[in-house]
Amino acid sequence: MSKIHKDTLQEYIHDLKTFSEEKKRKFLETVELQISLKNYDPARDKRFSGTVKLRHIPKKNFRICIIGDERHLDEAKELGLETKSVEDLKKLNKNKKLVKKLAKQFDAFIASDGLIKQIPRILGPGLNKAGKFPTSLSHNETMKEKVDTVQRTIKFQMKKVLCLSVAVGNVSMSEEELLANIMLAVNFLVSLLKKNWQNVRSLNVKSTMGKPYRIY
Repeated sequence: MSKIHKDTLQEYIHDLKTFSEEKKRKFLETVELQISLKNYDPARDKRFSGTVKLRHIPKKNFRICIIGDERHLDEAKELGLETKSVEDLKKLNKNKKLVKKLAKQFDAFIASDGLIKQIPRILGPGLNKAGKFPTSLSHNETMKEKVDTVQRTIKFQMKKVLCLSVAVGNVSMSEEELLANIMLAVNFLVSLLKKNWQNVRSLNVKSTMGKPYRIY
């Protein structure tokens, strides 16, 4: 049962979009869901982690890199996607700075399932540390669908603090699209928590440069 009032959230989304249109920025503002938790001890309680696929792609210029075998590299090039071969990765020589630079360059990575196990051996733990370990892609799956899934998926991960935030959209999206993504994200987050709503102190929605709107 969601404790978010849909009408109030709709009003806030309208205000948030109006504010961003009045003060146009030179970049596209992200819309974030900011979460503050309570009755949770990150040191003792099990840290939660989960991913959910939103209805609409939250980030407009979402950059994906395909680490593929020959067949997948050809398919990726046909789709106009950026690629890296195993040879390209080997050239980085496990250099931490170069692996970090690679991780920063892209929002996500997808790798041929036959190569997944080789990646830590070739690159070290860099991509994993950046929270960008590749999603596996088999030859039975369509690359286009996999890319769409990865672009729409957000991750909730509890770290050592009681606050977290995730991108649920951007200001160029319609109010309906933002509403659908926010409701889905909130309900999924609550389902991950041990005591559900009793673990939620507050929820805010905010654009990059805008003020926060408290929705719970």
